Amino acid sequence: MSQFIENANWRYATKKFDTTKKVSAEDLATLKEAIRLSASSFGLQLFKVIIVENPEVRAKLQAASWGQTQVTEASHLLVFANQTSATAADVDAYLNNAIAIRNLPQGALDGYGDYMKGAISNIPEEVIPIWNAKQTYIALSNLLNAAAELKIDVTPMEGFVPAQYNEILGLDKLNLNASLVAPIGYRHEEDATQHYAKVRKSNEDLFITI
Repeated sequence: MSQFIENANWRYATKKFDTTKKVSAEDLATLKEAIRLSASSFGLQLFKVIIVENPEVRAKLQAASWGQTQVTEASHLLVFANQTSATAADVDAYLNNAIAIRNLPQGALDGYGDYMKGAISNIPEEVIPIWNAKQTYIALSNLLNAAAELKIDVTPMEGFVPAQYNEILGLDKLNLNASLVAPIGYRHEEDATQHYAKVRKSNEDLFITI
């Protein structure tokens, strides 16, 4: 069995974190890099990840998370927030970054930029935030897999009130909307959930070969 599959079997949505254990700065940097390297549509990465350490802020966020204790007990709280828009300026920022990183001459990517701008302009305005939010789920998957390799627990959460998160973290002013929450840390030995057999559909139920 590959290490990846072993790690996937090891991880679960932790219900109780050990408050005495903290994710090291080195491991946190690795998790951030895993998120940064995630795939996204056109590579635009139209989202931010807010790392919340402040206990007072996290207490407020817990109240906006149906009282779930992972928000305050975990070592760190990661909030994935999608942009609420996608503009030509976002494409230009990406192109300028690509030109600098790849040492390309100015104008080398103009054709691709025009293609991206055209594609984005054809997406209905009300769909743009949904499209951007989907990218955060891809980034979350990278976090889950990298964390499992480091034996760091993650609890992916949609059980929160985005509007309240936006207000508490000031996301509205940044053109952002909270889409996902991911407490990270280490499972408590008293968390019985870690001993449950993993429940997933069988291959026969999940896959269709045509």
